[in-house]
Amino acid sequence: MQMVDKKIEEYCISKSTLPSNDCDRIETYTRANVHGAGMLIGKMEASLIGFLLRSIGAKRILELGTFTGYSALAMAENIPDDGEVITVDINQTTGALAQGFWNQSSQGHKIKSLIGNGLEIIPTLSGRFDFVFIDADKRNYIDYLKLTIPLLSPQGIIVIDNVLWDGKVLPDVELDLSEHRDRNTEFIRLVNDTIAQNENLYGTLLPIRDGMFLIKKLA
Repeated sequence: MQMVDKKIEEYCISKSTLPSNDCDRIETYTRANVHGAGMLIGKMEASLIGFLLRSIGAKRILELGTFTGYSALAMAENIPDDGEVITVDINQTTGALAQGFWNQSSQGHKIKSLIGNGLEIIPTLSGRFDFVFIDADKRNYIDYLKLTIPLLSPQGIIVIDNVLWDGKVLPDVELDLSEHRDRNTEFIRLVNDTIAQNENLYGTLLPIRDGMFLIKKLA
């Protein structure tokens, strides 16, 4: 489902500050060679995330879901030279591919890749994070949220990706729970409802690409 008219989106992209040519190379290679290239966040989303990072002066970022490294590098480009992006993914193959791209970038030294189960890795992390980007397996979205809220710095923001799921999250959409994608819809509906009902969170769900939920802790 195209949330915004394609020409409008392309116009917005053309007028926005965008990730570097290094990110473009990751996108081009991924779309041509890697299965599941639709998981890339794309230029519009990367531009918005960059704006958020600069707005809060973020220095330390946690990303859940590395894929081929586009989003991690796009975020690294918008934090200071002594900043850090810790990115977690269970896939060693795409993680190695991402590392290769980062090694070719002047911003790649800010990125630290951790390979393994995010639910096991998060509790081992120390310190606070100014920004958390959740874009991993949908089944564990709610657990990722619960684990990362306590890790936020006072100015911290959590962004959860793919929360509209091609419009399947709408209450009047009937799901076929024998289908993997529809089962994931249930997990995304759960995290959306949890955020909306939590009085200690300020959440804004944006219809950008496949949906972005922006979350701040109030208490």
